[in-house]
Amino acid sequence: MTALTLLTKIGGDSQLKQIGEALKAPLEELEVEVKILGTVAGGWVQVELSGEDEEIATNYLTQKVRLCPSSLDNVKKFSTLKGYIQKIGKTELTVDVGVFQPEIVHATVPLLHLQNELVDGRKLALKKIAELFGFCEGLPLNVEVKDVYMEERRIDAELASKQIRKYAVWRESLLDRLLVLGSSLHEVEKTIKHARLDRDVIDVEPLGPFEHALTCKLGTDAAGLIPNIGRNMKNARFKVFNPKTLRHFLNT
Repeated sequence: MTALTLLTKIGGDSQLKQIGEALKAPLEELEVEVKILGTVAGGWVQVELSGEDEEIATNYLTQKVRLCPSSLDNVKKFSTLKGYIQKIGKTELTVDVGVFQPEIVHATVPLLHLQNELVDGRKLALKKIAELFGFCEGLPLNVEVKDVYMEERRIDAELASKQIRKYAVWRESLLDRLLVLGSSLHEVEKTIKHARLDRDVIDVEPLGPFEHALTCKLGTDAAGLIPNIGRNMKNARFKVFNPKTLRHFLNT
């Protein structure tokens, strides 16, 4: 048997069940039993594999789903990690990157880096940057490890280049994006269809299993979609990325 911690965080038992269902299809042709063990360290999903094709299934999950580093020993300098925002402080962004053995260690992204890479060096408060970019607890982010301090149990990080490029693309598109946290892709697509928002939402970009960015058509206000969508996804949380507001703010 092999126990794995997936690089996937959930917020409740219903999502845990959905993870189990999602793993069935890609592994159904293998001689392997997948057992959902539960969660650890604030929501990371743990599974157990057993059977003849256990190694094949492990390789698949490692490559396609990805696994938590678990231990600080597995975090390497200059590596890129996917994590979830844990806390928005005054001088740094705290990101949970899946290190929890023997204790939880989060990555920290300094405000100075966020100012330089996201707002053209403007000396904005982290609270304002979070407002402009839709940062909130539970939002997935890719970070690059700059230093690992074993004795201090600390990871210093910056936003990964692909994360910065994503925000640059969003910024230049001039299209609003509604960030939806806490719902599966199926739930999001079903809600869009039910609320008859197909013409307002031109794309759904998965950021994680239960986190998505809804791209609005030109002229559609993302914030205006929240009442209609929120009515059908009562457990979801919403944030708005408005490139026009961002560009206007940076050009003033």
